[in-house]
Amino acid sequence: MGKHLGWRPERLREQREAHGLTLEQAGERLRALAEEAKLKGIPAANPQTLWQHEQGEVYPGPHYRRAYCLLYRATDPELGFRNALPGEDTQFKLTPMNDQRNGSHVLAVERALLQIGGTAEADPLGLQQRILDAWKRRHTGGDPHRPSVVLVGGFAGSGKTEFARFLTQLTGWPLLDKDPLTRPLVEQLLVALGGDANDRHTDLYREHVRPVEYDCLMQAAYANINCGISTVLTAPFIGEMTSEAWMNRLINKCSALGVDVSPVWVQCDSESMREYISFRSAARDAWKLQRWDEYMSTVNLELRPVVPHLVVDNRLGTAISLADQARHALRAVHG
Repeated sequence: MGKHLGWRPERLREQREAHGLTLEQAGERLRALAEEAKLKGIPAANPQTLWQHEQGEVYPGPHYRRAYCLLYRATDPELGFRNALPGEDTQFKLTPMNDQRNGSHVLAVERALLQIGGTAEADPLGLQQRILDAWKRRHTGGDPHRPSVVLVGGFAGSGKTEFARFLTQLTGWPLLDKDPLTRPLVEQLLVALGGDANDRHTDLYREHVRPVEYDCLMQAAYANINCGISTVLTAPFIGEMTSEAWMNRLINKCSALGVDVSPVWVQCDSESMREYISFRSAARDAWKLQRWDEYMSTVNLELRPVVPHLVVDNRLGTAISLADQARHALRAVHG
């Protein structure tokens, strides 16, 4: 480091962590920024190269340094590339994040979001970064992304509602949860049709009530979509996410309005679902719990949406546990 006076490579790692980026994510954004700014000399920006920069094994070349400054909205001295010149203004960050507690809570959020995995067609990094950006920009204004509708689906007790709430806490996007939004209507309609208010398994519910229930949810969503408001929706979406026609209609309608659709499927195991359903003690779950084996015979744990989607692995409650840890970290910072 002798020939690079003021070089402090640990600052690169601190900045990356404070911005909530993995090495892979930082590399992707460096490449994108370099292309946008027409910077040459960083064709790879792979995790190994970035790690060498952060460990002080390799001093970043000029194009890398320029790209890092663009990525982190910082100056060379701030990023530890050199000492500041006399009288040089080195501070112009919009949202300083070099406090240790800030770094910790960003990492906690990142760890929780890493439970979102991709499929062959869907890359989770875009949604992860969109959520992180929305979270960080709630107090600074502006968002570079198009509005997004996030559908969080999964079987009863999978943890989809908790994960959807976690996303709304990070982003500030409104949450539309099917059950509280439509339950009064569903119960009254079932009774009016001569059924049980807590029925969720008979043909009466499936054929005459469930379609109205989901129509109410989607009409509420379209009210936001038409205003260009990013929104998180949570419901089982079993029939909807497995219907190519239904999903394509939604995607095409949203696309025409400049809104992206991000389907998220929450994966869980049978015992964890049963435990959670038992814990919430909802009257509508009584039939499932009394006939658990019969109910599970209708559940395909390998079921997935028919369109490109993201997966949250909540087997054994892993994702929700991480979300809880992230919430705790957030409370420690923001009170």
